[in-house]
Amino acid sequence: MKRQTFVLLLIAIYGSALGQEKWSLKRCVDYAIVNNISVKQADVQARFDKLTHHQSILALYPRINSQHSGGFQFGRSIDPTSNQFTTNEILFANHGLDVGLDLFNWFAKKNTVKANNYLAQASVARLEKAKNDVSLNVANAYLAALLNKEQINISQVQVAQSREQFNNIKKQVDAGALPELNQAEAQTQYATDSSNMITARTNYILSLLQLKALINLEADVPFEIEVPPVESIPLETLAELDPALVYQSALENLPQQKINNLNLLASERNVAVAKAGMYPTLSFFGGLSSRYSNAQRIIPRDYTITAAPSGLVNISGQDYVVYSEARVPQGFDKNTYFRQLSNNFSQNAGLALNIPIFNGGSARINWQKAKLDVENQQLLKEQDSRTLKQDIYQAHTNAVAAIQKYNATQVAVESAQKAYDFARKRFDVGLLQPIDLILNQNNLFRAKINLVSAQYDYVFKMKLLEFYKGLGLKL
Repeated sequence: MKRQTFVLLLIAIYGSALGQEKWSLKRCVDYAIVNNISVKQADVQARFDKLTHHQSILALYPRINSQHSGGFQFGRSIDPTSNQFTTNEILFANHGLDVGLDLFNWFAKKNTVKANNYLAQASVARLEKAKNDVSLNVANAYLAALLNKEQINISQVQVAQSREQFNNIKKQVDAGALPELNQAEAQTQYATDSSNMITARTNYILSLLQLKALINLEADVPFEIEVPPVESIPLETLAELDPALVYQSALENLPQQKINNLNLLASERNVAVAKAGMYPTLSFFGGLSSRYSNAQRIIPRDYTITAAPSGLVNISGQDYVVYSEARVPQGFDKNTYFRQLSNNFSQNAGLALNIPIFNGGSARINWQKAKLDVENQQLLKEQDSRTLKQDIYQAHTNAVAAIQKYNATQVAVESAQKAYDFARKRFDVGLLQPIDLILNQNNLFRAKINLVSAQYDYVFKMKLLEFYKGLGLKL
C-alpha cells in the first residue's frame, strides 16, 4: 500500500511538471548566469577592481584638502590669535587649505595605474570564466536529466511488456497450460520492472532538483526541461576537434589563459612600483590658513594705554594697535570675524624631497618579493597551460572511446532485440520457458539503457571538446 501511494505521488509530481513551460538549455544557462551566486561574486569582484583602477588614476592629480575647526576655550589658555595667556572664555575658529602634488616618484603611480588596469581586466576575464564554468555544469546536469528521462521511457516500455507477459502467462496458468511457478516468475519480473520505473522517475526528479540548484532556482518552483531528439543535437566531427587545434584555440579564447597573461603583466608592473620605493621622491606643497578669536579688540593708535601692544595691523588705511580682550578698556569694539580672517591670512608653498635611507629594509624586500611574484605568475601560467593541454587530450581520448562504446552498444541492442524477438516467437508457440523469455527481455532492457547512457556520454564529451575550442554550448 505504501509503495502504491509513493508511485501515485511520483506520478502526480511528474505529471504536474509536464504541464509547465519547458526550459531549454539556453534558457537554463542564461538564467544561471544572471542568478548563480558564484557568478554574482565574480561580478562584484570585477566592479571592485574597476574602482581600484579608477582610484589609482585619480591619485595622479593634485591632493587638495580643506580643514576647518572651531570651539570654546575655558580657564587659563592662550589666545589663538595673540598668543597671550588669558582666563576668559574664548570662541575661536581656524581655517586652512592644503595642496600637494607628486612631481617625480620614478613613475610609481603610473605603473600602479597600469598594474591595476591589468588586474581589472583579469577580473573581467575571471567573471567570464565563472560564467563558462556555470554553463558547463548546467549543460552536464541538463544532459543527465535528459538521460534519466529517457530511462523513464525505456522503463515504461519494459513495464508494459512485463505486464502483457504476466497477463498472458496468467491466462495459460488458469487454463492449466503452464504451472503456477511461471506465473510467480512473471509477477516477480513485473514487480522488478515497476520498481525500476519508480527508480528512474525518482532519479529524474532528483536531477531536476540538482539542475535547479545550479541555476539558483527555488526547489519548489515547477520545472520541466525540453527534450530535443538526442540524434539531432549538432556535433562537430572528430576531425574538426583535433586536440592540437583545440588546444591552440583554447589558449586564445579561454578566460583562464587571459587571466594568467594579465596577472603576469600586472606583476611585472608591480616590480617597477616596488623598485621606485627605494629612490627619492620630489613633491610640491602649498597651503592657505587663517584664524579668528572673539577675545581680540582694536583701539585707535592715539589712545594712551600702558599695556604693551601685541602687534600692529592696518584696517581701512589707518593704523590700529591690537590688544587681547583682558587688557583692552571697556567701550572699544571687538575685531570682527571677517576682518580677523583678512588680518590673519597666511600662505605657504614649497618643495619636499623625501630620501629613503633606512626603513628596516622594507623597500628592498618589497622589490624582491615583487620579482618573486613575477616568477610565481610565470610558473602558474605554465602549469595551467600544461593542465589545459592534458585536459584537452584526455577529453579527445574520452570522446573517441565514447564513440566506440556507443557503436558497440548499438550492435548489442540490435543483437538483444533479435534474441528477444526469437525468444518471443518460441514462447508464443510453447517452445520456450517463461524464465528464458524474461532473461532475454532483461538483456534487451539493459542493452537499451546502456545505449542511451553511451549516447548521452558521447554527446557530452563532444560538447566538452567544442567548449574547449570556443564554440560554446548548444543542444
